[in-house]
Amino acid sequence: MTFTATFRAATLAGAALFATAAMAAQTLVPAQSSVNFTAKQMGVPLQGHFKKFDAQVNFDTAKPETSKILFTVDTGSATMGSKETDSNLLGADWFNIAKFPKATFESSTVKALGGGKYQVDGTLTIKGNAQKVSVPVVLTQSGATTTAAGTLPLKRLAFKIGDGDWADTSMVADEVSVQFKLALTGVGKL
Repeated sequence: MTFTATFRAATLAGAALFATAAMAAQTLVPAQSSVNFTAKQMGVPLQGHFKKFDAQVNFDTAKPETSKILFTVDTGSATMGSKETDSNLLGADWFNIAKFPKATFESSTVKALGGGKYQVDGTLTIKGNAQKVSVPVVLTQSGATTTAAGTLPLKRLAFKIGDGDWADTSMVADEVSVQFKLALTGVGKL
């Protein structure tokens, strides 16, 4: 249960960052996109994902530094495949979806690193806690679809995910990894 909440937080963060770096004032293709997370409970890796997320992207391939990204994740859509664990993720100690139904990432800068690689900096807000984050993103194109992919490591306790008794990292690790793959249409040629 604790592990699921941790994964959920990481996934939200990862999704937000990934969307920020890989999107362009175009349209997200949800069926070809994913936001997953991995956390460890008592040293055992657990996997989860978010079913609902959205992005408002204005990505300029000629001037990436002018790009803007707003990524939103429905925290109530987190799942680790177990009804009991998923139910716990929604509670006050974890995502507290009654008070904080969404997690967001808003970009502040996008920097081209060459070879389809970008660094996207911005503010990730989960459970009312805002943190500056930087995420590496790789863009690839196939036909009319541009895919932004990356991994964002997060510390769940920085966002008060797994609060209270769950703050003890001997049970659920503080580190969570969020992996994202966002498919977009309407992005200019890289």
